Amino acid sequence: MRSAINVAMFLCLLGVTAVPAQTQNSQPADPMKGMDMGTPAGSGQPATSGKPMDMSQCKMMMDSNGGKPMAMGNGSGMNMCQCMMMMHGAMHHGDTSPIPPGTLRASFGEQSKDWTAATLAALPHVTVTVHNEHTKADEIYSGVPLIALLAPMGVSEHPRGKDLRLYVVAEGSDGYEAVYASGEITPEVSSSTVIVADTENGKALAGDGPLKLIATGEKRPARWVRSLVAIKVFAAE
Repeated sequence: MRSAINVAMFLCLLGVTAVPAQTQNSQPADPMKGMDMGTPAGSGQPATSGKPMDMSQCKMMMDSNGGKPMAMGNGSGMNMCQCMMMMHGAMHHGDTSPIPPGTLRASFGEQSKDWTAATLAALPHVTVTVHNEHTKADEIYSGVPLIALLAPMGVSEHPRGKDLRLYVVAEGSDGYEAVYASGEITPEVSSSTVIVADTENGKALAGDGPLKLIATGEKRPARWVRSLVAIKVFAAE
């Protein structure tokens, strides 16, 4: 399964087209079924699909394009980076439904769970004091340790070996993203504390809320994420 997905991502890098094949009820589902290599748009030829093209031809077309991302052959105008991002999300996170306003969605593989300030309030909280270099002031936040939300999904609280390949992408409602290694969110490995905060200085978060990702030990709050809406866990290859 993993090798098939890796091949699909490689095809994506080459800018080739993926065209659905005819359904065959007698065959089991296959993520590579129907992958057909067509002529990429921007290759000097009209975008086509269903016309076989070998890897050497694909590479020649990329070379002739100066190695720049090409539009996909399906006419979507999608470049290779966008294609890889789409495939990466589809491979690892099955829940693509819209996230309701004021909700945080945590996901790992096919598992996901939605949280709100109200549901988080029922969980054990910790309080941290951090210095915000932007405001030049100390701030007190209370919230739930991030690992407490992810452990029920299989993220180890005592990471060893392959557990340390995991990393977390935190996303705000404005599209801002920050990445943390799994060891950074685990007290057993790191001296930092990473929490999903719901209060600041004893009051519910206002402009930065309703939830905000806070990490202690940072020289500046570059990886704090306000209006937190998504926490996604991936494994490095």
